[in-house]
Amino acid sequence: MLAPKLVLIDLDGTLIDSVPDLARAVDQMMRSLNLPQRGEDQVRHWVGNGIERLVKRALLNQLEGEPEAALFAQAMPLFKQEYARCNGQYSLLYPGVAEGLEWLKSKGYHVACITNKAEQFTIPLLKQLGVHDEFRLIICGDTLPKQKPDPLPLRHAAQFFQVASQEAVMIGDSINDVQAARAADFGIICVSYGYNHGQDIRLAAPDAVIDSFLELPRYLT
Repeated sequence: MLAPKLVLIDLDGTLIDSVPDLARAVDQMMRSLNLPQRGEDQVRHWVGNGIERLVKRALLNQLEGEPEAALFAQAMPLFKQEYARCNGQYSLLYPGVAEGLEWLKSKGYHVACITNKAEQFTIPLLKQLGVHDEFRLIICGDTLPKQKPDPLPLRHAAQFFQVASQEAVMIGDSINDVQAARAADFGIICVSYGYNHGQDIRLAAPDAVIDSFLELPRYLT
């Protein structure tokens, strides 16, 4: 059991399944470039390191590597334009998230959202799905000089709420979240259903793995 004062929650793959919107934006970008579409199943394995990395993976059709600079420069504006258009249209809260957020509120925890997604896409998505006001603090990928897995966003949140690292817990879905939490000396709970490039998140050895936010009362006091 963990006894935090502060609970930090990742966005994509933890709170929200945003792949349907991201996949549509990727495929429209690829169509505009006269390149093969990638599809939702493939995009699901590529999400988790920001949209620039996602675009590079789509162009290359693989996780690692760098596409031709000119092609990437052409692709990014196309992706951003399409993603801004469809952001929030097809994404959904994962089952149990709304109830879990209500439980966290009832327990009096400080609750913040920490994501590597840029603010221009994060805030509209949270508002579209009706959970923006659940968070006293929202740290986006461009809020600070560094993103997860760097511990800076987590430490910033702890400082904001004046909470010691030992009194904070991160809830995420990927090895990025585990690495950031360990570096910041936070507790870490992971969901089993998120985006971790097809790897079982248990291999990253978080403190606990849950299948739903409805299981949070088993691990938080």
